[in-house]
Amino acid sequence: MSDAVAGPDGALRCPWGLSTEDYLAYHDEEWGRPVHGDDALYERLSLEAFQSGLSWITILRRREGFRAAFAGFRIAEVATFTDADRERLLTDPGIIRNRAKIDATIANARVLADWAPGELDEFIWSHAPAPGPAPKSLGDVPAVTDESTALSKALKKRGLRFVGPTTAYALMQACGLVDDHLVDCVSRRL
Repeated sequence: MSDAVAGPDGALRCPWGLSTEDYLAYHDEEWGRPVHGDDALYERLSLEAFQSGLSWITILRRREGFRAAFAGFRIAEVATFTDADRERLLTDPGIIRNRAKIDATIANARVLADWAPGELDEFIWSHAPAPGPAPKSLGDVPAVTDESTALSKALKKRGLRFVGPTTAYALMQACGLVDDHLVDCVSRRL
């Protein structure tokens, strides 16, 4: 038994996934499922950085605004953003207008534009830990792990910004490198 809670369909889910309809869809359809592709991982990395210090629901509800503002998170396009683009982003009500996070998102695209195709995907997934025991409660889910600390350090060493160990672990959870769905959750895959 775990802390999983029955959802509207009677299936057990992680409690956080039942707090709003947005969370329910995100929990059931995205969180913890493997994500591959450089642009897709750059998007998740950027959104996790924007989430730092905020509630994930704030980012989730603005995701389409972020995608529009950041050219669909296509690395090659964001890498060409100019000072005018930066100023546009600082006034865009569809995103979080945090100068440091905007600057990091653009700077990260410029770094990643020099990587070989598939390199970001391979790099991030090389830090996936071996599967561990399924958590029974939300208290069993860490915020930081040795692997997320190593990923954070490795990304920073390669020139990326706003990628601390907590952000790296949230990325690992969101992109399926780890499966932190509770043991009885209908979305658990491992």
